[in-house]
Amino acid sequence: MANSMLVLVSDDQELVERTRNFANVYGLQMQVYSTHEWSHRDSATATTSTPLSSGHNPVEAGAKILQFPQGGVQGEDQRVKTINELEGIAIQKAIDEFNGNLTEAAKALGIGRATLYRKVKQYNIDPSLARKKRAA
Repeated sequence: MANSMLVLVSDDQELVERTRNFANVYGLQMQVYSTHEWSHRDSATATTSTPLSSGHNPVEAGAKILQFPQGGVQGEDQRVKTINELEGIAIQKAIDEFNGNLTEAAKALGIGRATLYRKVKQYNIDPSLARKKRAA
């Protein structure tokens, strides 16, 4: 069985402790970095034996890592969002980031293209809107 590692970049100590408890429950190794440490790390301090990965697939060099959606738009409802809502937001953000290119968005999200097509339909996301933004 493969070892799993959880890497957390946060300055929120309460979040760090909750995540540490989660990691302990599931037997995960955990590394914690402050945002300062993470942004100032260099290749000498970066972990090379455990590359960032999406599922079982290592993230390739030059891959774009999307930030997990947090907070919201000013004035937006600040309630806790469901996993489905967060997934929809992440998918929409990836599609916008890649100007409607679903193949590239799927790669960035670490899911198959067919899965992304199914989820786009499930969440009623219109990729052509992102393509139109690019053309404008």
